[in-house]
Amino acid sequence: MSHVDTIWKNIHLATMSVGYGEIRDAALVVHAGKIVWLGEAASLPESITADEVRDGQGCWVTPGLIDCHTHLVYAGNRSNEFEARLNGVAYEEIARNGGGILATVNATRAASEEALMQACLPRLRHLLAEGVTTLEIKSGYGLDLETEARILRVARRIGREYPVRVKTTFLGAHALPPEFAGRPDDYIAQVCDVMLPALVAEGLVDAVDVFCEKIGFSPAQTERVFQAAHRCGLPVKLHAEQLSDQGGAALTARYHGLSADHLEYLTEEGIAAMAEAGTVAVLLPGAFYFLRETTYPPLAGLRAAGVPIALATDCNPGTSPLTSLLLTMNMASTLFRMTPLEALQGTTCHAARALGLLDEVGTLEVGKVADFVLWQIDRPADLSYLIGGNPLYMKVVSGKCLT
Repeated sequence: MSHVDTIWKNIHLATMSVGYGEIRDAALVVHAGKIVWLGEAASLPESITADEVRDGQGCWVTPGLIDCHTHLVYAGNRSNEFEARLNGVAYEEIARNGGGILATVNATRAASEEALMQACLPRLRHLLAEGVTTLEIKSGYGLDLETEARILRVARRIGREYPVRVKTTFLGAHALPPEFAGRPDDYIAQVCDVMLPALVAEGLVDAVDVFCEKIGFSPAQTERVFQAAHRCGLPVKLHAEQLSDQGGAALTARYHGLSADHLEYLTEEGIAAMAEAGTVAVLLPGAFYFLRETTYPPLAGLRAAGVPIALATDCNPGTSPLTSLLLTMNMASTLFRMTPLEALQGTTCHAARALGLLDEVGTLEVGKVADFVLWQIDRPADLSYLIGGNPLYMKVVSGKCLT
């Protein structure tokens, strides 16, 4: 290595490889979209020359942020349900009366692909403006093959047309559509035998998810979807233990799932199973806050067991209309008592692990993709400390600078 694309100087690094992985007065070298050298600036080999030398203005540099659980693509608005809950109506009652997920399904089924794209762009732009460089997008607001495909095509289009890496997740088992009322097993058969194979054949699916809950699908139905995913060679994840203990986290661990998400009602048995399988715990403080939940995810137990803990916005219209990963980090610190280090790990290295991408992104290391963010902050903890602020100075995606 002698001549490279870019050398970044006058920066401090939070590599997130071990703890914050701080390197002060650092330099970082990028070539062909990858990190090829990093360390103290004084140790930068004199033999390395570059097309461009960039002054980082004394900024702190972190890996690009990763939002590993979103429902970004949908149509419609559910502020009426927000108002109803504030007037004392429970979320479960709203769902049983045709609101909740099904309200968004109706609006999404009526929207064209272009309408869905335009609807999600404001949400996407908010996330990207705060340093997000990798994003998971779930389907689940179609509940039929045509609309699920439309949602996932929009997700793929976002990854092509915008500077963000997108991983797609098929969440066909999100709710029971009205045309299958009273026939959940028949709908699960449709998900497993018709929808999933067709979507995989079109190249639209990176992982498979299920809403395992009393108002969603049973563990037995969930397992049928997991088996179908494995037949297609796809990893699984799960909406687990959000409203009650259904044993979903342990089930996910048995299938070596990437992650189990929400987890307010997670048991010690579920924690142990996740630890053994390497399944990531994805906590979603936006939904906890928005639903005014009072049962906390078992953070101490997850820590003690060594389960990696990721954070995400859970951006969705009904329970977490949140488009700020920075605010998510602050919520995790104030509501769940996560430390600023844990919050930043939760949106970088652990979030990458939750998407199966840790070999590519999530830390600043030689050989990884050059996705990173320059922040005008005094220390990495500022990213969790600030409420409503955005100290982003510049974002770099695959080595390309974005202002």
